[in-house]
Amino acid sequence: MSALVDAINGYIWSLPLIYLCLGVGLYFSLRTRFLQVRHIKEMVRLMFKGESSPAGISSFQALALSLSGRVGTGNIAGVATAITFGGPGAVFWMWVVAFLGAGTAFIESTLAQIYKEKDDNGLYRGGPAYYIEKGLGIKWFAWIFAFATIIGCGLLLPGVQANSIASGIENAFGIPTSVSAAAVVVLLGLIIFGGIKRIAHFTQVVVPFMALGYVLVAFVIIIMNVSQLPSVISLIVGSAFGLQAGFGAILGLAIEWGVKRGIYSNEAGQGTGPHAAAAAEVSHPAKQGLVQSFSVYIDTLFVCTATAFMVIITGAYNVMGKAGEAIVEKLPGVSAGPGYTQAAVESVMPGFGSIFVAVALFFFAFTTILAYYYIAETNVAYINRQVHRPWLIFALKIALMASVVYGAVRTAELAWGLGDIGVGLMAWLNIVAILLLQKPALIALKDYEAQKAKGLDPTFDPTKLGIKNADHWVKDKKAKSGAVGDEVVADAQAERS
Repeated sequence: MSALVDAINGYIWSLPLIYLCLGVGLYFSLRTRFLQVRHIKEMVRLMFKGESSPAGISSFQALALSLSGRVGTGNIAGVATAITFGGPGAVFWMWVVAFLGAGTAFIESTLAQIYKEKDDNGLYRGGPAYYIEKGLGIKWFAWIFAFATIIGCGLLLPGVQANSIASGIENAFGIPTSVSAAAVVVLLGLIIFGGIKRIAHFTQVVVPFMALGYVLVAFVIIIMNVSQLPSVISLIVGSAFGLQAGFGAILGLAIEWGVKRGIYSNEAGQGTGPHAAAAAEVSHPAKQGLVQSFSVYIDTLFVCTATAFMVIITGAYNVMGKAGEAIVEKLPGVSAGPGYTQAAVESVMPGFGSIFVAVALFFFAFTTILAYYYIAETNVAYINRQVHRPWLIFALKIALMASVVYGAVRTAELAWGLGDIGVGLMAWLNIVAILLLQKPALIALKDYEAQKAKGLDPTFDPTKLGIKNADHWVKDKKAKSGAVGDEVVADAQAERS
C-alpha cells in the first residue's frame, strides 16, 4: 500500500506542480499589484466587520472556519516533516509560498463569493465546483473537482489529522491510538450532525484561542533562546539556497518540501479555502477575498514559523538525505512529526512540553477535520443539485468518521502519503480553473478599490461590471431594489393619509 501511494505521489507532486504553485502565486501577486502588501490594513479591518444572516456566517466566522482548515497538523507535524526531508531551508520556501499564495487565495476566494448560491436549506454554498460551472461553463470539469474534493477531504485528508492527534496523545499520555480514535469520532459526530452553524460557532471560539496560545508559548521559548535567533534565521535562509554546509545536496528537496508542506498548511491554491469564503455574508466579494488572503499569513507566517523556530532554536530535529542517510541527527529514533515540537517545548519547559503539544495538536487537527467535513459536504451539496439524494450527506458523515478511525491507527507515513494525494489532486484542478477564470476576480478587486477611493462602503453589481452568471448577486440586488421601492410607496401613502 505504501509503495503504491508513494508511486502515485511521485506523479502528482512532480516538479511541474511545485513550480506551477510558485509561478501562479507570483503571477497573481503581480496582477493584483501585490495586494497582500497594499491592503494589509484593510484585511485586518474587514476581519471584524459584518454580521451573520440566516443564509450566511460573518466574515470572522468564515475566517475562523477557513483557518480551522489551514491551521492543523501541517503547522506542527508538517513543519517537522519539511525540515526532516528538506532541511531548515524548507521553512524559507514555506514563507515564499505563503507570501505569494496570499494573492492566489484572494483570487479563488473572491471567485467563490461571486458565484455562490443558496442551497435547498437557504444557506450559502460555493467553491471551485460552483465557479468552474458558472464561470467557465464546463460542468464535467466541475464534477471532477467535486468528486476529487469529496474523496480528498472526506476520505484521505482526515486520516492525517487523526493520526497526528493519536500520536501526540500516545506520546504525552500513553493512551492507545484506538482509544483516541474512538473519542475523536464521538466528539466529531456531535458537531457535524449539527450543521454549518454549529461548526462555525465552535471554530470561531476555538481557533483564535488555540492559535494565540500556541504562538505565545513559542514566543516564550524563542525569547529564552533569543541569542541564537540570528543564527537560526541565517541557517534557514542559507539552507534555502544551498549555502550552508551539508545542505547543498538537498537544495531541490528544500524547495519541493517547502512548497508541498506550505500548500498543505496554508491551502492557497488548493481550492479548500473558497468553500468557507463563499459562506460569508458580505456586501462585496472582494471583502472576503481580502480576509482570506490574511488567513494565509496567520497560518504560515505566524503559526508555522512559531513551530520552525521552536524546533530549530532548541535543536530538536533530524534531517535526512536523498538516500535516507542522516545529515543531521539531533533526535535519534524520533520520526518526523509532533515528536519534534514536543521535544522542543520539553527541553525548555520540562514536564509541560509533551502535554501542551498534544493538547494544541488535538485542537488544531480536530478543527481541521471539521473544516474538511464542511468542504466535502459542500461538494456533495453541489452534486445533489442534480441527483437529489439527501442520504449522500449522511453517507459522507459515516465515511469521514471511518476515515478518522483508520487514519488514527495507521502509520504516519501512509496517512501523510494519502493526504498528499488528496491535496495534490485538488491543487492541480483548482489552479487550472482559477488561471482560466481570473478576470472576474480582478474586475471585482478594481471595482472595490474604486469605490473605496470615493469613500463608499463597496457593494457589488455584477451586471454593471459585465460579470455573467453571478445569479445570487443579481437576485439580491433586485430584492433590495424592490424593498426600497416598497418603502418609498409606503412613505408616500403615509403622507397622503
